[in-house]
Amino acid sequence: MVGTARKITPTKPVPSDIEIAQSVSIQPITKVAQAAGILPEELITYGTTKAKVSLKVRDRLKSSPDGHLVIVAGINPTSLGEGKSTTTIGLSQALGAHLDKNVFTCIRQPSQGPTFGIKGGAAGGGWSQVIPMDDFNLHLTGDIHAISAANNLLAAAIDTRVLHERNQTDEALFGRLCPLNPKDGSRRFGRNMFGRLRKLGITTNDPNQLNPEEISKFVRLDINPDTIQWNRVVDVNDRYLRSMTIGKSPTEKGYLRDTSFDITVASEIMAILALATSLKDLRDRLGRIVVAESRSGDLITAEDLGVAGALTVLMKDALMPNLLQSLEGTPTFVHAGPFANLASGNSSVVADQLALKLVGSDGFAVTEAGFGSEIGLEKFVHLKCRLGGVKPSVIVLIATVRALKMHGGGPPVAAGVPLPSVYTEENVELVQKGFANLKRHIEHAKLYGVPVVVCCNRFHSDSERELECIVRLSKEAGAFDAVVSNHWEEGGKGAIDLGNAVINATTAPDKNFQFVYNDNESLRKKIETIATKVYGADGIEISEQAAERLDMYERKGFGQMPVCIAKTQYSLSADASLKGAPQGFVLPVREVRLSAGAGFVLAICGSIQTMPGLPTRPSYYDVDVDTETGRVIGLM
Repeated sequence: MVGTARKITPTKPVPSDIEIAQSVSIQPITKVAQAAGILPEELITYGTTKAKVSLKVRDRLKSSPDGHLVIVAGINPTSLGEGKSTTTIGLSQALGAHLDKNVFTCIRQPSQGPTFGIKGGAAGGGWSQVIPMDDFNLHLTGDIHAISAANNLLAAAIDTRVLHERNQTDEALFGRLCPLNPKDGSRRFGRNMFGRLRKLGITTNDPNQLNPEEISKFVRLDINPDTIQWNRVVDVNDRYLRSMTIGKSPTEKGYLRDTSFDITVASEIMAILALATSLKDLRDRLGRIVVAESRSGDLITAEDLGVAGALTVLMKDALMPNLLQSLEGTPTFVHAGPFANLASGNSSVVADQLALKLVGSDGFAVTEAGFGSEIGLEKFVHLKCRLGGVKPSVIVLIATVRALKMHGGGPPVAAGVPLPSVYTEENVELVQKGFANLKRHIEHAKLYGVPVVVCCNRFHSDSERELECIVRLSKEAGAFDAVVSNHWEEGGKGAIDLGNAVINATTAPDKNFQFVYNDNESLRKKIETIATKVYGADGIEISEQAAERLDMYERKGFGQMPVCIAKTQYSLSADASLKGAPQGFVLPVREVRLSAGAGFVLAICGSIQTMPGLPTRPSYYDVDVDTETGRVIGLM
């Protein structure tokens, strides 16, 4: 399954990630697809280096056994990141290019928010990257733009419907929703109106047969503007869109409403893309999106607004995973991009499903879960596994000496600021103190009945004693294995030990995959279970508004849904300043939202923002283009 890539000797001692990415000869994506077992008719190319892959691959291989699913998660990171994407790619390169295993990498598409903000891109780093790196970190094939367009079409439909219902009679609304056919004077329903009719119990397909009472019910959604929960989105960190008033133009006739923007990757439509399993499932989920309540308390959906079909048209191509390659030619699916601290935090179910079929029974699909395991891994299990029907074979936890020193009491670190000396000098005692964080993550991962492999992602400043300390303590804490990996500097060759540890873990006895909570537990109980068993909290504290919402969701039949918790990635708690393995804290649930289309209830904890802001020194200061060659420069 693996092609060949030619490494060119860098011109600088420590080249940047984009210099490394651009120093490698990229194979034609058709060649990568062919080696991976994808047929020409299942590939839709976007130029020569990227493509979309049809879900027909899964249908063709439905009777074939699945490979091993490996989830790569991590500890609570520093603000610099600990190389989780880099490790995911390095592990795949080790398995595919050096250990002769069929392998597929599945990672998320990065948002332009962090790409131009503080974090930079997410294509990996060093000699463990996905290429072309600039396409990966920017527009790729337009999936995120499609989500923005669909999300904002739905937002426009909501406010427009409120406006027209305020200013028109039933007769006028009906005349515009079902206009007369000039040829015969009859009226007809649009194809996306039947969902609303069936919800009302109206069985006729002929608008000319409706009586005045049915017409009034049909045309009046009677949305309560105070209950609208659907925000507009943009894929930029723009803090000044966190609160605004819309409708100030005189053409809106005094219809003013306070609202806000979220970042695109926090949109429920992004979560739907990550969890949908087919085009029909995508259409059904988009129709189930709850956007508001009527004045009588009924839930208003995208289907009620008649816009779900149009949303699906905007999203239909985005449903297909994007195919790229690593520096060493291993195939990579890049698909969906929900933030783990705000949303579901994982790449798509369909990408995993296709990858598991393509690698075969002895192969490996290596997929990344966002941020620390208490966020990304927990959501992978309780959202993706539960809703998508996939099961992990191995869990890999990423740790670094740097992050453990921070959790042990080291000073804060920040992008663009030199590391304090404690992070570049040996301090085994500080690593031992900070291991409490990694230990908590090992204990959490073991709750799912899957073997856990700890990977120490090596930095040049790490000492052997510090790394040996992490390996020893990890094994004592119950990890199946713990290894040091040097994939940033050496690519797949530097991750061979990690690859062998993962292969060995698939043969571990007594694997018994399980969830931490059951579907039939209450929404409150599910949140409390995650808080206490996964985060280590003493309990939860729910605001009055959030409690009322939870009660309402239970009454309306959504209590069986899993929960998705939005919180800081920098701590096991909801307080980013609490490092290590905090105890004696309570998880504050300040707001809950229903994501009926995605299939979960979102609990927002602490001060987490659904629209990040730009730092003083954002990454866009370094991003430019060489006007002579057209090459992108400065991407991280």
